[in-house]
Amino acid sequence: MRTSYDILKSFLRTEKGAAVEKIRKYLFEVDTKATKIEIKKAVEEIYKVKVQSVNVVNMPGKLKRVRTKYGYTSDWKKAVVTLREGNKIEVV
Repeated sequence: MRTSYDILKSFLRTEKGAAVEKIRKYLFEVDTKATKIEIKKAVEEIYKVKVQSVNVVNMPGKLKRVRTKYGYTSDWKKAVVTLREGNKIEVV
């Protein structure tokens, strides 16, 4: 059984993520097999907030080159979590 910390891998702190925090949206890197319901429960349990909606995006790996060898970075899943009015995640 996966815990909430297994589902939410990291809090994404990017320029786009900082811009959408003003409208109560937060970006997370999540487990590739996690569902929207699991993500919602994990965010509510860890951050003690109420979630309004969850949107997910499967991000494909990028082509990278090291000297003469080519390869791909791993695919990953990004979740955009919208909180209910009056809720906020404190970012340090």
